[in-house]
Amino acid sequence: MSFGEIFLNEFLGTGMLLLLGCGVVATAILDRSKGLGGGWLLINFGWGLGVFAGVYVAFESGAHINPAVTFGLAANGTTDWSDVPAYILGQMAGAIVGAVLCWLAFKEHFDIEEDPSKKLAVFSTGPQIRTYSWNLVTEIIATFVLVFVVLSFGNSPVDIGPLAVALLVVGIGASLGGPTGYAINPARDLGPRIAHAFLPIRGKGSSDWGYSWVPVAGPLIGGVLGGLLARAVY
Repeated sequence: MSFGEIFLNEFLGTGMLLLLGCGVVATAILDRSKGLGGGWLLINFGWGLGVFAGVYVAFESGAHINPAVTFGLAANGTTDWSDVPAYILGQMAGAIVGAVLCWLAFKEHFDIEEDPSKKLAVFSTGPQIRTYSWNLVTEIIATFVLVFVVLSFGNSPVDIGPLAVALLVVGIGASLGGPTGYAINPARDLGPRIAHAFLPIRGKGSSDWGYSWVPVAGPLIGGVLGGLLARAVY
């Protein structure tokens, strides 16, 4: 595929992922939402279904919709390193736009929500216990699972396509998401965090840039490790 084709597919797929993913968090935590109090499993399933939709939208480009997956597949030899910039740029642009669309959909709820930490939580992840080194380990492990298992799907006699990836994301969130909110995707965290910084959100508070490197570095390391191990095993 050309640079432009990869960019467009990843832009659309990642945009859909972030619109639905940020949207389920907004549904579950923002004041006067009909889904207020929906809980962690609602958020897990919402993100999983966001992945399901995003993978279908970006299917022609391989549906990475995640820089960690792109780096993992490049390390694995499945994706050419020369194509990586097109993937990353499309993913980042899509993530920002998806987050902006979520804000537009929930504009009035953002306006009446008084807690700035909840507004930020719609856009980006944050640890329950802030210890950067251990937060980084959590993100590395969770993203390693994502990329290694996705690459393992190619060796399975049963092919359920995007549904398998969606269920995997739900499982990672349920099992490993508690410490950090499981970014497992640098674009998923950094793109919306940038949107949070520039959007005119009433009473939004800090964008927590001090933590922002963890959900970027951790998933990239975990993705590469998953890709390398899959290459060695398979």
